[in-house]
Amino acid sequence: MRTGYFYSLVFALLTSASIAAVAAPAVKPEAGNAPQVQQMSAATPSGKVDLNKADASTLQSELSGIGEAKAQAIVAYRESNGAFSSVDELLEVKGIGKALLDKNREKLVVN
Repeated sequence: MRTGYFYSLVFALLTSASIAAVAAPAVKPEAGNAPQVQQMSAATPSGKVDLNKADASTLQSELSGIGEAKAQAIVAYRESNGAFSSVDELLEVKGIGKALLDKNREKLVVN
């Protein structure tokens, strides 16, 4: 009889734990990922990223090989030197080389 009671308690405990795990709230996104509205506005209708409008998080998420530091360097270059006149001007940004530019050239546009 005690064994049956023990198994019932274990079953109730495991059931409660599984319900709590399923009912747990989803992890909220970090504050750095919040401006998704800006990501949509920085992309052109063709799905390309505009170098003169995209913020650092958009550049980081949409371009291959561009991390947080390089994305911030692109934005800083644009703020200090004005708008990009061509996609090739991206080579002037520290950390951006020809191979990285060629990998992302089809995704980029300058308006």
